[in-house]
Amino acid sequence: MSQDAFDHLRTDPELGPVVEEHGAVELEPAEDLFERLVRSIVSQQVSTSAATAIRERLYDAVEIAPGAILAADEATLRDAGLSGQKVGYVRNVAEAFEEHDYTTASFEALSDEEVVDELTEITGIGVWTAKMQLMFSLARPDVFPVEDLGIRNGMTALYGDELTRGEMVETAERWRPYRSYASLYLWRTVD
Repeated sequence: MSQDAFDHLRTDPELGPVVEEHGAVELEPAEDLFERLVRSIVSQQVSTSAATAIRERLYDAVEIAPGAILAADEATLRDAGLSGQKVGYVRNVAEAFEEHDYTTASFEALSDEEVVDELTEITGIGVWTAKMQLMFSLARPDVFPVEDLGIRNGMTALYGDELTRGEMVETAERWRPYRSYASLYLWRTVD
């Protein structure tokens, strides 16, 4: 985290105390974009503990690489804990990676919006998952994933429950160009 980001966020009246309490936070680019996308799909609409258990079983059952996912028997993927729908999603991602030869470098020259547009073309990747990739795979500094329940809960903790999603996005504008870091702090308010 740059000193500029830290200084900017700690002056915010509501977020500042959280920044001071937790100190500097970091966004690190993922070593493996495909693995990170699979991890996000596993985490969709399940608890953190369930996602961890499924991920561990999946990683034990099959190599997390496009070719290996496509070659794996559906029963193997389901036995690891993936629903039928999520089996389809991880295979869709594997096919897209094989077809487009995606790497982290594939997205470097694209804007955040272009990355979201590209990724959401893959069935199973929605806006939330694409924004998680912007933050946790590509380490983009200015993403505000209002679609995330933890982010909305963090906003509620700081501002009360009268804010709509639109008002949350508007409020987060004050954290620009460091909204990804602000998001990390919002998650900390509800951990």
